[in-house]
Amino acid sequence: MTNPSDQQKHASGQGQLEQTIHTDFKQDMTYGDYLQLDKVLSSQTRLSDHHDEMLFIIIHQVSELWMKQILHELSAAMASIQAGQLEPAFKMFSRVSRIQQQLIKSWDVLSTLTPAEYMQFRHKLGHSSGFQSYQNRLIEFTLGYKNSHVLAVYEHQPELHGLLKRTLEAPSIYDAAIKAMAERGLPVDDVCLNRDWAEPYVANESVENAWLTVYRDVNQYWDLYELAEKLVDIASQQQQWRFNHMTTVERIIGQKPGTGGSSGVGYLRRALDHRFFPELWSLRTQL
Repeated sequence: MTNPSDQQKHASGQGQLEQTIHTDFKQDMTYGDYLQLDKVLSSQTRLSDHHDEMLFIIIHQVSELWMKQILHELSAAMASIQAGQLEPAFKMFSRVSRIQQQLIKSWDVLSTLTPAEYMQFRHKLGHSSGFQSYQNRLIEFTLGYKNSHVLAVYEHQPELHGLLKRTLEAPSIYDAAIKAMAERGLPVDDVCLNRDWAEPYVANESVENAWLTVYRDVNQYWDLYELAEKLVDIASQQQQWRFNHMTTVERIIGQKPGTGGSSGVGYLRRALDHRFFPELWSLRTQL
C-alpha cells in the first residue's frame, strides 16, 4: 500500500515536470502556427446542414493530403533512380506503400455513410467529383497509367493543365526502372527506351526477359530485384485502393452515374482491368 507521503512526492514530481513546459508564446511559434491549423481546420465548409457531410469532406481532404505526400515521395524516388542510385528509393517506395494502406482503410470509414444519408446532400456537390482529383491523375501518370483524354477536365485551369500535360509527356517510374535495367547491360528493345512517353505503356517481351534475368540471379541484381518488388507492392496496393473505392461507391449509390458524369461503378470497374508494371506480374508464371 502506498502511504500518503509517497503519493505527495509523486504528485510533487509531476508538478515539477509540468513546470518545465513552455507556456509563453507571445514571441514563439506554436504547434498550431507551425501546422497552420487555422487554415486546415477552417476548410471544412458544409453546403448542407446534414451531419454526415462533414465526414464526406474530411475523408476526401485527408486523402488529398496523403496523395500530396505520395507525389512528394515518388518525385524523389524517380530522381534517385534516374541518378543510378536505386537504394535510396526503396525507403520512399516503402513509405508510399504504407500511405496507400491508410488510403485503403479510409474507404472503411466512408462506408459508414448510408445511401439514405448521402442522398440528403449529394445534390449539393453539383458536377464536382473525385474523378477530377488532379493529384490522383498525377499519381497515375507517374506510375505509368497514361490517358491524354482526361486533360480536358482541367482546361479551365491553365497552370494545372500544364502540370498534368508535362507529367503525361514525361517518363514514368516504370520507364525509369526499365532504363535502369538497360544501363546495367540487360538487353531491352529500343522501342521501350525511346518512345512517346504520353502513350500508354505496352508490355514488351524483352522487358519481361530482362526482369526474368534479375529474378533468376538475385545476388547479382539485388538492387534491381528489390526495386521490382517495391513496385509490385505499390501496384498491388493501388489495385486494392481502386477495388475498395469501387465497392464503397456501389454500397452507397449502387449503379447511379457519378456526380462528374462518369458511369460510376462501371467506370471504376473498368479501371481495375488496367495493371501497373505488367511484366512484373507476367514473369511470375515464367519463373
